Amino acid sequence: MSEHPPLADATEVLNVQWYRSKMSPERFRAFSKRSDQKGWLQAGGHLALFVLSGSAVYFSWLNGAWLAFFLALFLHGTIASFFKGTAVHELGHGTVFQTKWLNSAFLYLFCLISWWNPFDYAASHTYHHRYTLHPDGDREVLLPLHPNVGRTFLLQMFTLNLLTMPGRTFGKGGLLSTIYLTVLDAFGRQGPTQYPANEWLGALHEILPEQRRKSMIWSRIQLAFHLGVFFVSAWTGQWVLVLILTMPSYIANWLSYALGLTQHCGLMADNADFRKNTRSITLPKPIAFLYWHMNWHAEHHMFAGVPCYNLPALAAEIADDMPRPRTLLEAWREMLETWRRQQDDPTYAFDTPLPATARTRRNQPATPAEASIGDLAPKQNT
Repeated sequence: MSEHPPLADATEVLNVQWYRSKMSPERFRAFSKRSDQKGWLQAGGHLALFVLSGSAVYFSWLNGAWLAFFLALFLHGTIASFFKGTAVHELGHGTVFQTKWLNSAFLYLFCLISWWNPFDYAASHTYHHRYTLHPDGDREVLLPLHPNVGRTFLLQMFTLNLLTMPGRTFGKGGLLSTIYLTVLDAFGRQGPTQYPANEWLGALHEILPEQRRKSMIWSRIQLAFHLGVFFVSAWTGQWVLVLILTMPSYIANWLSYALGLTQHCGLMADNADFRKNTRSITLPKPIAFLYWHMNWHAEHHMFAGVPCYNLPALAAEIADDMPRPRTLLEAWREMLETWRRQQDDPTYAFDTPLPATARTRRNQPATPAEASIGDLAPKQNT
């Protein structure tokens, strides 16, 4: 039995008064503007990298150039790993393209390749934004998180993420557990509820039955697609197609793991200030592009309706009111030190210092536009 109250009851009680930095309405409208051109550069550029690296995998395999093959496969997996949970995240918010059907087309394509369920994620991520790290209303991420650097785990992150199980964040774990849980979902069954991610999905399915139905249909489509890839590969003898189209998001997960864990790990739960429960980091521009600019994660939570490609400018606009963004190395040092201290004191969390210029209270509440999460929320009453 879950230690949390029923989700419907919890959200009746929860009323988080989030702090958001202030800016002029004109500036906010400029940052919130969606662009098909910028959307094509981001989503189309990521897809182009995937196609190029996949082509390199195929032609090196075809020519028996095995060193080039393994290098290309590592690059292909690194690129594809950002489909899962990163590209689909921003496309799920519906803010990448001004034209809505382009958002949907890229969302379903990237979800199909990466075994991601957009309907379960839309339900989960809606609550994650509304009640960030308040576990009665948001269990997409449960703290404390373990910044795992164990040898067996890292071996999977640099090769094939095959065996990791769903843990304290949204997702189905490694490739085998993902396939297993997708099969269960396709037949209307739920995975083991001793895993927090599965317990959370069960709570969402109970309150959002229409999303549950869509999730089942999507899982069947996903299985049909990847079975089709498998049979075409077997029929043609070109098994490399499985590596290119079915498995790539679970190959070389090292970089997406290293970046993604920094978002909330080691920070404060049950806090109404995104600057305290969410971490922003600085990255080189090519890596930030691959990460869909989610390194500006505190800014994203504060203004989730702002397209990802506008987050760097938004971050510069409100920099005086935000903590200094960490480097990736600084973030990992902070997370590891926090985890070490949590072994002796499970209640410990890192309290992010704010600059002297920062405010801690806003006289006027955020406008509906500022509090928007884009087109993420399911159409049912949530």
